[in-house]
Amino acid sequence: MTDTLRLMCMLAHPDDESLGIGGTLARYAAEGIETYLVTATRGERGWWGDEKDYPGLEAMGKTREAELLAAAQVLGIRQVSFLDYIDGDLDQADPAEAVAKAVGHLRRVRPQVVVTFGPDGGYGHPDHIAISQFTTAAIVCAADPHYAHAKELTPHRVSKLYYKVWTNEEGAAYESVFGDLVMHVDGAERRGVGWPAWAFTTRIDTAAYWQTVWQAVSCHRSQLPGYSKLANLSEEHHKGLWGWQGYYRAFSLVNGGRTVESDLFAGLR
Repeated sequence: MTDTLRLMCMLAHPDDESLGIGGTLARYAAEGIETYLVTATRGERGWWGDEKDYPGLEAMGKTREAELLAAAQVLGIRQVSFLDYIDGDLDQADPAEAVAKAVGHLRRVRPQVVVTFGPDGGYGHPDHIAISQFTTAAIVCAADPHYAHAKELTPHRVSKLYYKVWTNEEGAAYESVFGDLVMHVDGAERRGVGWPAWAFTTRIDTAAYWQTVWQAVSCHRSQLPGYSKLANLSEEHHKGLWGWQGYYRAFSLVNGGRTVESDLFAGLR
């Protein structure tokens, strides 16, 4: 294939790119693959201080946008775009509108590989679940020449879609740093449920990039109170968090089978 290889990640909040898939983004950028990020919200409700000092949605959004852009530069991301939804409200967005926005980015950038959250949103986060659903739908619509929106852009067929997923061991490592990952939604408790090792289709070695990931995470200064334990972790513990990243290949037009991939672009190079 002579076309430039492109990876697009569609995620929900600033810092998802660093904490979730930072090693993958850093590795592929270092390899010369063009990496793009679409973030649904600006994390406007991500306030760790005293409630009376909360600066408001707009000011918090501007702060977190700037932090995301700084982190993206560290990770080598070529371009960051926003879908312009409010943190915490993404699952209430009009699906047709959200999908149309995502289609526009897919048709403009024309990535071969797309990454988003799994259908469980990692630990049941409604925004994570919503962006997973919108992204998956947008991939179908982006390839449809009869799709009613983004008609000014040529249809584009994505070759591979991946969901970022975690094992129970990874979840335990994260909770040792970030605390209990639990949400209460509609009166029910939601927690991360790790995927069994046999369900992983892809394991990306990112051990060489753990320092880059930590530097990117550190750009999210407004969120650092929640990440305070990271600063005192050993190199071994950092590598345990960022040393490899697992994915589920939701579909591929270019490869398949039970062999675990070590490359999101397997079948495309």
